Formats: sequence, structure tokens, C-alpha cells
Amino acid sequence: MMGRQDRTRRALLEREAELAAVDVALTDLCGSDPGDPSGTRTGGVIAFAGPGGVGKTAVLGEMRRRAAHRGCTVMSARGGEHEQGAAFHVVRQLFQPVLATTGEEEHRRILGSWYDIVAPAVGLVVSGSGGSPDPQGVRDGLDWLVTRFAVEHAPVVMILDDVHWADPESLDWLIRFAARAVDLPLLLAVGYRPEDLTADAAAVRGLTERQGSRPHVLAPLTPAGVGRIVRDVLGEEADEAFCRECWAVTGGNPFEVVELTAKVRDRDLKPQTVNLSALRELVAAAKDSGLGDRLTRLGTAAVRLAWAVAVLGIEATPSLTANVAGLSETETAEQVARLADARILAPPRQGARGTQPLEFLHPLIATAVYQAIPGALRVAMHGQAASVVLAAGLGSAAAGRHLLEMHPEGDSWVVRHLREAAREYLRAGAPDAGRRCLARALREPPAPEERAAVLYELGCSAQLTEPSVTVNHLLAALEEPDLGSDLREAIIYRLAQAYGHSGRMEEAAQVVAAEVGRATSARARLRMQAEQFMWNMFRADEKESPARSRRLARLADHLTGRGMAERYLLGLRAWDAMTRGEPAATALHYAEEALGDGLSWTDDDWGFEVPILVALIFLHCDQPGRAEALFNTGIAECERKGWRGSHLAFGITLLGYARLRRGALVEAEELAREGMRIADLVGSSTPAHWTAVGTLIETLISRGRIREAQEFAAGHGGEILPQAVLCPDVPTVRGELLLASNLHGEARQQLAEVGRRMDGRGMRNPVWCPWQLHMAQALALTDPRQAAEVADDAVRRARQFGTHSAIGRALHSAAAVAQGSERIKLLAEAVSHLERSPSAYDLAVALVDHGAALRRVGLPQEAGDRLYRGLKGAVRCGADTLASRARDELSAAGLRPMQLRVDHTSPLTSQEQAVAERAAEGWPDDRIGEEMGLAEREVARLLSDVYRKVGTDRGGLATLLGTPRPDRTRSALPTEPGAPGG
Repeated sequence: MMGRQDRTRRALLEREAELAAVDVALTDLCGSDPGDPSGTRTGGVIAFAGPGGVGKTAVLGEMRRRAAHRGCTVMSARGGEHEQGAAFHVVRQLFQPVLATTGEEEHRRILGSWYDIVAPAVGLVVSGSGGSPDPQGVRDGLDWLVTRFAVEHAPVVMILDDVHWADPESLDWLIRFAARAVDLPLLLAVGYRPEDLTADAAAVRGLTERQGSRPHVLAPLTPAGVGRIVRDVLGEEADEAFCRECWAVTGGNPFEVVELTAKVRDRDLKPQTVNLSALRELVAAAKDSGLGDRLTRLGTAAVRLAWAVAVLGIEATPSLTANVAGLSETETAEQVARLADARILAPPRQGARGTQPLEFLHPLIATAVYQAIPGALRVAMHGQAASVVLAAGLGSAAAGRHLLEMHPEGDSWVVRHLREAAREYLRAGAPDAGRRCLARALREPPAPEERAAVLYELGCSAQLTEPSVTVNHLLAALEEPDLGSDLREAIIYRLAQAYGHSGRMEEAAQVVAAEVGRATSARARLRMQAEQFMWNMFRADEKESPARSRRLARLADHLTGRGMAERYLLGLRAWDAMTRGEPAATALHYAEEALGDGLSWTDDDWGFEVPILVALIFLHCDQPGRAEALFNTGIAECERKGWRGSHLAFGITLLGYARLRRGALVEAEELAREGMRIADLVGSSTPAHWTAVGTLIETLISRGRIREAQEFAAGHGGEILPQAVLCPDVPTVRGELLLASNLHGEARQQLAEVGRRMDGRGMRNPVWCPWQLHMAQALALTDPRQAAEVADDAVRRARQFGTHSAIGRALHSAAAVAQGSERIKLLAEAVSHLERSPSAYDLAVALVDHGAALRRVGLPQEAGDRLYRGLKGAVRCGADTLASRARDELSAAGLRPMQLRVDHTSPLTSQEQAVAERAAEGWPDDRIGEEMGLAEREVARLLSDVYRKVGTDRGGLATLLGTPRPDRTRSALPTEPGAPGG
């Protein structure tokens, strides 16, 4: 033990600056007074860099000792040169010591709702098949786990050595998480070799720079420092020339100095000037074959054991190592002791009882031993290691890294375990590691009848990260002979998804269209039709929209909604009806049939696109509260399964869009920004990204922050829009922004192009795409006659659709381009409709405009009523600019503006609840008023507040309140698009 302490002390020579930095960091973490819990304590990152052998591990070891002395909880891990392909290798080293002593019940308590997502990544065996979380979901779960652990066990020091060899999954999490350490009672300490950083690990350099510091680069020892080590080992009689020569031949590298002095001592070489030539010969021999000779002198058994440890790496427990080396337990124990005495293996840890892996004294030795194994023998030993690891029950993923090193021989056993390893990696949220296993399985190669399945699995593993790669593998799978019908259907479905998620909607539609005629069952044919309709709907350049709509309407008329394919087709029919402007009752009817008892967002066999479309139908049909409930359900489902990518980004952003439509602008902005953050983690210029861009710009416009909206839009001006239908329609939003910026000419040009595109596709609903409402205002100054015609057409379309928000917004737009009494009449009618809708912001704008118009014609009392109500609505919505305008109008009318704080989420009053329940049962306003002793106008006012609070129009009250709804028969619904819409 004394010898190990001496080596540590020698290795820390001339490291005063680094250890002082360690003390400062630990003081910041623990506080200057450990007994004062109220003291300021901050975490952070400290990094040590330098070439191999310079002493990084020794500094980190001393840091561990000092941290433990201060009462810190210490966690540690290190990267392995040959474990970089083992996903979450470093993460598991951190957490398995914490989790190994407890059972599943305690694991579930520690991990909470993240258990099913994070448990496989930290190495726990999860019962059941579970799902496959995406990498972002696992990273978020690890963030949560470390944050909780840091708070519960503060202060925490997390030491990560040899980070340059960390596996990509652990490294990706570490780099993203490190910035949060400063906000936690957590000090993250890393050591790495700059020259060995891979492209993926290059970001390690910036870990400390983010906090305004730099890595501590360890310098070689000075001649004086080397002399101190030489004299400690060889005696004070070592003369200056000999010590200086030791410094020269080692470059001051502490590890090499210690190894050299040990060799000099073993050779009984006197440390005098007369032996300098012998010293140089010793160094030259050591560089050529020093370690190999030293190992060979220990005998064949020692060599086999050392090679087995090098091959097994982290799995090199004494028992597994003995199996690979072909030694008995007694022989293994003897050779371990000899290798430790020879400074090749590190002394076994005390108290480990044979369960802890054997380790080399230094990573440089591990590298040299592994490289010394003859190539063919090394391959064979990896095969033996794979068998031993599997027999020990460590799983196919643990064996996978050994299988990857074997030569392809067409072995079905190898293929089977590589496929299983891929499944384990996918379950842990490591698709890249899974893909490596499957690519290797393909090269084995698999049996001809298995090849298509391997290609399919390989394509699916790349779908989240490289959809273009997925396309290539799936196309290859389709070319395989004797493809089973079920597998072929699955391949076609995934191929269409890969095309669609790459923005290649036309190809997605074509691939399923070609498969319709090949389908061998009615179920498969119906599913392919559903996929074809869906991808065509999503195409921004679809040229046969009217014909496609008629075919879909005829097909939907004969569906009963019994199977998932039929329900998806009904959902698509509902979406088509809504976007084309057919009566809202038609769209709602089909949406209800499609929804049934719910649609999953994370079903591996069905996409999340139709469930989102169904929710959007409720949103555009004046039932945003229903839409919000569906979005919240979908978001919760994604979070439970660890899907933290595009699915979650869409859900959060569209929940924000629903809040925007209801007038909750502050929440809408927060949700849109969060949706964009998640979408951009997946990749920019995706549909999820652009959905967030459009929603955020529209929200900023509604809040009156035009300059901010302009700057935000300019930041995304150079990006390419995907060739897909988006909600909201981004070109329309751009036109709205140009109009709000008083760039009427540019707005007209932009909106005219939108109009040609939308009308060409038969998308005539002004709620879905309100280009006409903005175009009318853009034309008002230069061509008022055309502006009125455009506005009147929008009103006709809105009345055909039939929702109060659609009609109210269109009438408001028509009023904006009208004059005199006609303007006031249209505004009054717009307010009347919007009062019966859940659109709080649209009502507030209409009330303020109506009040301002009444003030200008000398009706201050009526104006005041509208303005006060408009002000109240604007404050409730968070529309600050609109509220300021309402106050200005009130002041101009000689009235006192109000300072209001209103909570739009407040529950219904007892009177509102009573009115809502009767309305839900189908009572007319006059009957409700008579029953409750209220004027009919007061009933209408109460219901108006109800609509905005619960998020629905009158038709959706029964569903939200749980009261029986009036009967509606299907016979009253049109089965094909009406003439104006088609």
C-alpha cells in the first residue's frame, strides 16, 4: 500500500496549480464553511487535458480523495478505447454502483416516471417489450436523473476520465448536460487527451469555455521533477547527468519516468554518468519490445490472461477472463498477482470478491497489449469473449461489440445475436449503435430468407436520424425474392414514412399507390389507400386535389369505422372536408367517427399524422378545448414512451396554436418557443420546425410585437420551406406580417400566390387559411372595389363552413374595407357571431374596432360598452398593443380606462355553469332566460364567456360538460364536397 501512495505522490509532483484549481472548485461546490448550509455554493466543470501518461488520472484520483474528505458524493467513470461502440458504457459506470445494491421497486422510486425510458440506458433489465425511446427522450431522462441525484446527495462530484474514448451516446448526453452543472450542486471533472479527440468528441474542448475558463493543460515534468522521482526510486546517489538523461529520453512524461526507473532498478543499473549509454540502450529496447518482452518473460499463462483482459475490457471479471484465457480460477489468481507485481495489471480492488473487472495499470499498457495480439488470434478471442459474455447472461448488446470484431462467415448464430443486440440498443434509445450491429449482420451475411428482414430492421433503425439511408435499405429489402405479405406491407409503410419525413411527399404517395394493386387482402389494400390519400393531402404541389377529394368522399361514405384503416380514412375525409370549407358539421361528424375511443400518437404500426389532423379539425370547428385535450393526451403519450423529437415538438407547438386560436397569447408564445426548441434538436427546416415558426410569428403579431416578429422572420428567411402542407400555412403568415409591417404591395404579391395555390387545390376555408382576410386589407388602399369583392367572397365561404368564429372573422375583415354605416353594421354582426365562439382574441379586436367606429359617429355610450369589453378581453388575452389602443379610444371618448388583471383560466361561475348545462341539453336562449329569470341578452353574454373559458362553441358543450347531446343523423350530411367547396 505504501508503494502505491509513493507512486501517487510522485505523479503529483509539479501539479500545484492544478490541485489549487481543484481546491477552488471544491470550495465553490461545498462552501467555505461546511457547517453553513446557507453559504453560496455553485457547481461547474473542471477539465484536465494532456497526452497519455502526463498525470491526468493521478490528478483526478487526488481530486476524488479530497472531495470524499469534504463529504462529497463521488461518482466516477472512464472511457475505454475498445468500448466506444458500447452505447451508454460511460453512463452505466456512473449509475450502476448506485443502482446495483437495490431492487426494481427502489429503481422505480429513484427513476419515477422516467423508469421505462431511462432504465435500459443505465443498464437495468426492464420487464416487458416496452417501446423504443428516441435519443432526446433518453437524454432528457438522464438530465432528470442526474439533477435529482445531485439535489438529494449534494454536493456531488462526477469524475469522468479518458473522455476522448467515451461512447458517442454518453458523450452526446454529457456535452449537452454540462452547461447545467453550474446551476446544480454538482462539479463535473473530466480528463482527456486532446490529440485523441474524435470529431464527435471535439465539443469536449468547449465544456469549460462555456463557463469562461479553459482546460488545465498538464505540462511535462521539469528536469528537477524527474530527478526527484529517479532519486526516490534509485537512491540519492543518482547523479545529475543520469537524472537529466532520464528527463530527456522520457520527455518529462510522469508515467514513462516511473516505468523507466522501475526498469533501471530491475536491471540493477547504477544511476551514474558512466551508465548513460546503457540507459539509452535500455530505453531503445523498451520502445521496440519492452512491454512485450516483460510480458513474455512471465510465461504463456500470463500472456493469455493479459490478452483476455485486453479483449474483454469492462467485462474482464476474473471468472470471465479465466474462461477466455483457458485458465483455472487458481491459475488466474496466480497470474493476476504476477501481472500486478510486473506493473502490467492494477492491483485487484480490495473487497471486490472477484466481481470487479481486472484493469491494466495504465491505458497506455492496455493499448499496447491489445495491439500485440496477433490479428487472427484477436478475432478468435473476440468470438470466444462473445460466447462467454452470452453464457454469463450479460445480454446480446454486451456481446455485440465482440461480434462486430469477428470476420464475416455466414454464421446464423452471429446474425441472430447481432439483431438481438440491435433491439436492445433501440430499446435503450441508441439507434446508431443498433444500426452498426444490423449493418454488420448484413455483411455476415444472413440466410437469403432472412436478408429482407435484416434490411427492414436496418432501415427502421436509421429512420429518426437518416431517412435517406432508410429509403435505400427499404428499397433494397423490396427487391428481395419471396417477400412475405406482412413484411412487404411493413416495408412499404416505413418507406412511405421515410419519403414523407424527408419532404418527398410525392414519392411517398407514389410508393403506396403502386402497392394498392398488389395488396393480397382487403385490409392491406384499405391501409395502402389510406396512406396514399394522406401523403397526397400533405403535398404542397398536389395537382389532382378535387378529384382526390371526390374519391375519398365516395370511399368514406361506405366505411363503418370498424378497423384502424377505416378510422384513418374517416379522419382524412374529415380533414379534407374542413380544409375545403364543407359544413363544419360534416367535418365534425367524420372526425368523431375517426376518433372513436382514441387514436394513439406512438403506435409503431400507424403514424401520428391522422391523430394530429383529427385534433386540428376540432380546433378549426370552434372546439379548441377538445383539440387541446387531444394534444395534451398525445403529448403525455409521447413523454411516457420517451419520444422527445418531432412528435413531441408537433404536439407542444400545435397546443400553442390552439391556445392562440382561443386567445391565450402568453401561453401560445411559450408553447411555440418550446416546440421550436425541441424541433430544432431534431433538425432545422423540418415540418415541425416550420409549424413552430409560423405559430410564433402569428402570436407575436397578435400581441402587437411587430418588430420582434420581423426580426424573428428575417432570421429564418433563408431557410427552404418543405414541400408539405403546414398548419399554420407559413406563406400566409408571411403575408400577414408584411401587412402588419405596412408593406402592402409585398403583402398583396405574397397573398396572391397563396390564393392561387389554395384555390387550385380546392382549399377554400378561410378558417384554415385566412389569406382572403389579409388580402382584402392589403387591397383596401389601392383597389377598394376588389378589396370588397375579396372580403365578400370570404364571408360567403365562411357562411358555408358555418362556425361563428369563421363568419365573425370574415365579417370583421369585410368591415375593415367598408365605409360609413355599412362598416358599423358589419362590425356589429361580427361581434354578434364572435360572442358565440371560443375565439377570445378575435372578439376583443372586433369589440375595440366596433367601439372605435361608434365613437367616431358620436355614440359614446354604446362605444364605451364595446371598448370596455374589448379592453377586458385584450388584457385577458395578453394582447398588450390592443389593450393600449382600447385605452386610447376610451380616453378619446371621455371615459376612464381600466387597469385590469384577468385570469382567462378561471372556472365557470355557478350561473355560467347552469346556463351552459341547459344550453348543452339543447335549450334555446329564451327558455334558459325564462327558467333562470334572466334577460335573453344576459343569457347570450354568459354563454359567450362560457365558450371562451371552456374552449368550444355551443355545439361542443355537451361533449365537454358530459351531458347528453341532441341526436344527429348521418343522412343529413353530404357525402361529397359541395359545389362551392369543390
